Amino acid sequence: MARNKAVVPEARAALNSFKLEIANELGLANYDNMDKGNLTSRQNGYVGGYMTKRLVEMAERQMSGGTK
Repeated sequence: MARNKAVVPEARAALNSFKLEIANELGLANYDNMDKGNLTSRQNGYVGGYMTKRLVEMAERQMSGGTK
């Protein structure tokens, strides 16, 4: 059950897509349909952690005027 309210609700679809992309990169194929209860805390934490890391990197690039 998600408890976090999106600050920008219109971004929810993009964030869900981003989450699946990160999970796939971490070797968790079909993450959307997976029973998260069968994953370790570490596996679930990696997805959120890497999402945060990437979002911070994107914001830093944007703030510095970078394009990549």
